[in-house]
Amino acid sequence: MFRLAFLAALLASPGVSVAQDAAAQHGGMHHMPGMSHPGLADSADASGGALTEGGQSAFAALQEVVSYLMADPATDWSRVDIEALRQHLIDMDNVTLRARVRVQEVEGGARFEATADDGAVTGSIRAMVPAHAATMDGVEGWTMRAEEIPGGAALTVTGADPDRIRALGFTGVMTVGMHHQTHHLALATGQNPHAH
Repeated sequence: MFRLAFLAALLASPGVSVAQDAAAQHGGMHHMPGMSHPGLADSADASGGALTEGGQSAFAALQEVVSYLMADPATDWSRVDIEALRQHLIDMDNVTLRARVRVQEVEGGARFEATADDGAVTGSIRAMVPAHAATMDGVEGWTMRAEEIPGGAALTVTGADPDRIRALGFTGVMTVGMHHQTHHLALATGQNPHAH
């Protein structure tokens, strides 16, 4: 029912500067299929190891899943759906970077109202927030409740540590838990992690 519902710590992208540095070393050339990079392996070894970033966080997340699937001989390629994962990463980007969030302190925590004027961003909010609440309710001892509101969704989070909830804010709360990678793999392999 919902596309995958969580923000991951994918939005920090130190690989962008690595990619820009690599492009500068190649005289601003763009990568083409089959292009070799003479000397790049040598410079990676000299700097203490191989490069690991894919150059952009969503691309790197996709690359990580594709590499995992290609290395697993048990992968059922008839079920793989990389496009579903790409759409989820778009939702993550929309919610993290484009949603407006209004915060209201409530007893024991906070109510976060995430909204947007852009219909695509509203759709992303409504895909992620309810699914996150359903999956993470009880984690950290927190109670999470989501509801649809005009232009988006509200997430109310309460617990014994309201100062921590308020300090994390909407985006911080959405990142809690190392569940994202597992859900990304589930989505990419044709599963719906939030089907009831």
